[in-house]
Amino acid sequence: MFRLHLGDWVTDVVNFLTKHCKPVFTAISDVVDGVVHGLNHLLGAPPSLALAALVAMACWWLRGLAAGVLTFAGFVLIDALGQWTAAMETLSLVLVSSVAALVIGIPLGILSARAPTFSAVARPVLDFMQTMPAFVYLIPAISFFGLGEVPGVIATMVFAIPPGVRLTELGIKQVDRETVEAAEAFGTPPGRVLTRVQLPLALPTIMTGVNQAIMLSLSMVVVAGMVGAEGLGANVFGAITQYNLAAGAESGLAVVVLAIILDRMTGALGARLAPAARRAADRAARGGAVAVLRYRPRPALGLSGIVVFALLATTLGIVGSGGGSNGKPITIGYIPWDEDIAVTQLWKTELEKHGYKVTLRQVDAGPLFAGLGQGDIDLFFDAWLPTTHADYYNKYKGKIEDIGIWYDNASLQLAVPKDDPANSIADLKGQSSRYKGRIVGIEPGAGEMKTVDKKVMPAYGLGDYKLVASSTAAMLAELNRSIQGHQPIVVTLWKPHWAYTKFPIKPLADPQKAFGSAEQVHTLGRKGFAKDFPEVNGWLKKFTMADAQLFPLEDLVVNKYKGNEARGVAEWEKQNPAVVKKLTG
Repeated sequence: MFRLHLGDWVTDVVNFLTKHCKPVFTAISDVVDGVVHGLNHLLGAPPSLALAALVAMACWWLRGLAAGVLTFAGFVLIDALGQWTAAMETLSLVLVSSVAALVIGIPLGILSARAPTFSAVARPVLDFMQTMPAFVYLIPAISFFGLGEVPGVIATMVFAIPPGVRLTELGIKQVDRETVEAAEAFGTPPGRVLTRVQLPLALPTIMTGVNQAIMLSLSMVVVAGMVGAEGLGANVFGAITQYNLAAGAESGLAVVVLAIILDRMTGALGARLAPAARRAADRAARGGAVAVLRYRPRPALGLSGIVVFALLATTLGIVGSGGGSNGKPITIGYIPWDEDIAVTQLWKTELEKHGYKVTLRQVDAGPLFAGLGQGDIDLFFDAWLPTTHADYYNKYKGKIEDIGIWYDNASLQLAVPKDDPANSIADLKGQSSRYKGRIVGIEPGAGEMKTVDKKVMPAYGLGDYKLVASSTAAMLAELNRSIQGHQPIVVTLWKPHWAYTKFPIKPLADPQKAFGSAEQVHTLGRKGFAKDFPEVNGWLKKFTMADAQLFPLEDLVVNKYKGNEARGVAEWEKQNPAVVKKLTG
């Protein structure tokens, strides 16, 4: 059977478009980025309670008093969880991507309903768009638009288009044919038949499509957190990769509350816009013991109240918002490894002291190197060379500047529980049944996975083991489950890593040096970093850390003050004034 190299063809197409259509993608990126940040500023400027009251009033008008009170309570809960800023960032992404998806999807749905040939062609395309795994959309989006909110919005928009098309087409096709024929018999032009007959009668179904597009946008925006899109998605991604149950529960609950509010409001909007549904809802609200909870103000009163609250919220936002930092912007990308988080937070603090405006982006290793190569990220502190990140580095090294080595004692390891009888990798030979015949690994693209598979396992005769590729988060979850259940397990790990402080585990000795010599942790910059940031580049070239400095910083930032990293950095700097002075001295 011949091999179909579809992946290579797709890669060639994406590379061609990236090279020759860059002005188009740049223009789209500028527009989308401006809209998202403008909307985010609008939502984030007013005090949280003022905006919560505004949305609650809108929900009161749409669904009733009880819905308005519950909406207000939901937003208060999000604020109490410390997720307000992230929720507003997510709401901005959802609104922009879902509106864009509907602007494209609804006209296509109308065209599909009125042109059977177009519908037949569009159906398999929509099937493809809906069944393609959501993560796949992020790959070309990164190539075209770099890291950040823009690829997240574009990928989300593509993912959310199909329900708008399908349900618009379905709603129009379900309109009673006799009603349409009656309109045509009176000489109504086709355009007016569509706008005066078909669309009003199809509105409930179309609004269901609107609702589904928004829900899909919300689910996809969380996935987009993997490529640097800010908001709840980034928080969820960080919680997963750091195995932080508390942060995951809080940000996940905020996503649920936001989804419920959007779902109920869009569903009620469809009922308010559809005449028959509106009359039925008005009749249901007139009597009964719960009539007061169902009460909704008349449109004039409701809209007046919303306008007043909107003006109040905007005024409070303008008065309460101070001027932001006007320093030179610098973007630092980081992966959710403890040493990277700690050092990134340390340098964020130091750079802000010197007037720089620092933006942090947490992404996975692959997108991060792509962002460095494309210039979307200025700095990265945790490149493990020559093994772990070798594939990524070699791919983009022509577009990256190696600023220097700040840690030279990193190492790759296999680890087992502390009470396990094995103390060396050699002790694993012939014991595969004890460990379920597996070594639990991390991401398949990680350099450590290739080293374990091609060097470590052959060197120690571990052919009866299977190296299981998963993710760092999945590996840590399986490690935790095995520790809790007192079950033997072998996992791929590295030093330094917070797992050695969180779990009772130990590294296995490597007498044959199959992992090779210790790795070095490099600071990387985008092409042109030294020219654009000569002062910072000079500081970073001299930057080094030893275990005695790094491990206490990790403990404070990653463990003791998790969620308040700046406080951990501040405490460490008080304990190490001489080291701090040398950083930018």
